[in-house]
Amino acid sequence: MKRNHSILSICCMSFVGFLISCWGCKDSSFSNESSNRIQKTWREYLGDSHRTHYSSLKQINASNVRQLDIAWEYTPLGDTGDIETNPIIIADTLYGKAANGLPFAINAATGQEYWKIEGKEFNSASPSRGVNYWTDGKDGRILYTHGPWLYAIDATTGKEIISFGDSGRISLKKGLNKDSENKWVISTSPGAIYKDIIIMPLRVSEGEYAAKGFIQAFNIKTGDLTWVFRTIPNPGEYGYDTWPKDAYKNPEIGGANCWAGMAVDMERGIVYVPTGSAAYDFYGGNRHGENLFASSLLALDAQTGKRIWSFQFVHHDIFDRDPPAAPTLLTVKRDGKKVDAVAQVTKQGYVFLFNRVTGEPLFPIKETPVPQSHVPGEQTWPTQPLPDRPAPFARVKLTMEDINIHAKNYDELLNIFNNSRSDGPFTPPGLKQNAFMFPGLTGGAEWGGAAVDPDGILYINSSDVPWYLQLIPKTEENELKKLSLGNRLFLTTCSQCHGANLEGEKDAGIPALLDIKKDHSRNYVTQVISNGKGMMPAFGSVLSKKQTEAIVNYIFEGRDKVVSDFGLTKNKTKQLEINRLSVPYTMRYKRFMTSDGYPAINPPWGTLSAIDMNTGEYVWRDTLGMNPELNEIYGTSKTGSENFGGAIVTAGNLLFIAATSDSLFKAYDKRTGKLLWKTKLPAPGFATPATYEVNGKQYVVIACGGGNKPGIKAKNIYVAFSLPN
Repeated sequence: MKRNHSILSICCMSFVGFLISCWGCKDSSFSNESSNRIQKTWREYLGDSHRTHYSSLKQINASNVRQLDIAWEYTPLGDTGDIETNPIIIADTLYGKAANGLPFAINAATGQEYWKIEGKEFNSASPSRGVNYWTDGKDGRILYTHGPWLYAIDATTGKEIISFGDSGRISLKKGLNKDSENKWVISTSPGAIYKDIIIMPLRVSEGEYAAKGFIQAFNIKTGDLTWVFRTIPNPGEYGYDTWPKDAYKNPEIGGANCWAGMAVDMERGIVYVPTGSAAYDFYGGNRHGENLFASSLLALDAQTGKRIWSFQFVHHDIFDRDPPAAPTLLTVKRDGKKVDAVAQVTKQGYVFLFNRVTGEPLFPIKETPVPQSHVPGEQTWPTQPLPDRPAPFARVKLTMEDINIHAKNYDELLNIFNNSRSDGPFTPPGLKQNAFMFPGLTGGAEWGGAAVDPDGILYINSSDVPWYLQLIPKTEENELKKLSLGNRLFLTTCSQCHGANLEGEKDAGIPALLDIKKDHSRNYVTQVISNGKGMMPAFGSVLSKKQTEAIVNYIFEGRDKVVSDFGLTKNKTKQLEINRLSVPYTMRYKRFMTSDGYPAINPPWGTLSAIDMNTGEYVWRDTLGMNPELNEIYGTSKTGSENFGGAIVTAGNLLFIAATSDSLFKAYDKRTGKLLWKTKLPAPGFATPATYEVNGKQYVVIACGGGNKPGIKAKNIYVAFSLPN
């Protein structure tokens, strides 16, 4: 019997049939043309299965890019907010996602809507970065996620594929262990497709209630589970001895998930999977050891899920330094020979390069002694791997000389620095003083990742904004008993981000809750707590309705009925007590900012670099992001800024990128870094653009959402550009 999933109210309009691309085309390196380059489309997330962000199109090129003008705009219905989507284009149809996380299809040449998925369901999705397309030559499908579900719909009509899973959807928890059944699991990045298999990324909590983030593959035709790779291994599996004995069945230990996306070598049948840190993110006293396969790059057999090779970027990660973007497949030259390689950019500002087949590092990597933690119960790993080349694309250690001498509150900033620990990119969090994380928790590199061209030049945008953080002991049980239910639950569940006094953290994009009733209803806040929104995870599987109501009462009224227990079921009470014993701390973190709201260090605060991965040398480097109001202070408005979203490069010798809060969309000469063109978008394009050709005309499109970033107004619009007719 068909169920109404509540998100599947479909508005179908006229639809022009699209050409079926050659799925079986050879796909190993730039010397072997992929389907993207044959069809001149943007068939997959980030352009192709290699995640190169590259197109062979060159109608728009360095000589005429200044003539670009708006071709069309499309505004999906639904919420405004953060759209991080890199749309895909199949023939003349563009498939994307609205700010509410639901997909649509439009004419890629005109912006005319073909269909969209509408829903009454509360938006439980985090920012979504795209969809997948699959065809067997007859059946064309779009696969997308919403909440904890993977859906399959007809690419032409948007209607559910009833034969897929349970009436058109499958649970993203299907291959996880039993203790993950009631935990928060979604997906922010599109899957990786190999033949009839889709391999899914997952986002899980980073706290003490996190699900285990196993890698799961599903059959695209049926929805059946094909294989599972356990990133927290079972007994007898490789890596098991890098965890405590019972970690694989310990409900307190989770994470090690792939949230950033994957790349696939179609010819060899290898999927490259970057994994997240183990949870809890900032304290590992309950998970001593290296913790394979957290914060690693896995090379798996795409057909079976068997491990071929792996490399761990951070041993026993208590820094949230997991790889933030899909890896990039490229070909480089070594000793006059071509070598197929895989590159991984990192939050800490390094690029690692490996032989794609063997996992051998193509530049030396040294295990380097790092600072150790003084937190009771913690056992930091003594060394961390650092590549010899290329040099970091971001600053990796904050010094007193970096502090912004133009800041009005310079003395205050200096005092914060002098009373904090700053020992490089692996400074462990502490109890008695702040620890500086530089680059900050958002990179360095972020989910936008790197672009690469056929010459082996890698292009990466980066943020240079420090954060400081400190572990805070949890409130003692005897003190909690004196508080109301809502206050107690708020302290144990919400205060890590929103503060014990509901003050939030503006510079980190975490809203204050003191006056929330002026802008939002109780029902809205209840829905957000239960289902999550933006970067906030859902707590519906942790809190009962009674507990959620108590928190809402506390937020809105500052009081509620004092009770003698947490109002939890027996099992949940036991779970909470275990977590309070094994994870005795919460984390408070802040961006290091001036009183005027700018980074508290000297510019640049954002950069764009081109690196020759054949040699490890930089080709060029420039600032990314502008603040015209600071021109008088710095003698330039090119201060750079924190940036989100990636670049694309083309055979027309162009690099396109938005990514900054100034709402500019820019085109650079990819050979020199010279800015050739810029335009103002309706909102910041915190997304990676796409380029494609329809009826002999090349287009460049970018999603403009703004939203979910400090001080940024939200929108919900896609804008496409082309040359004049």
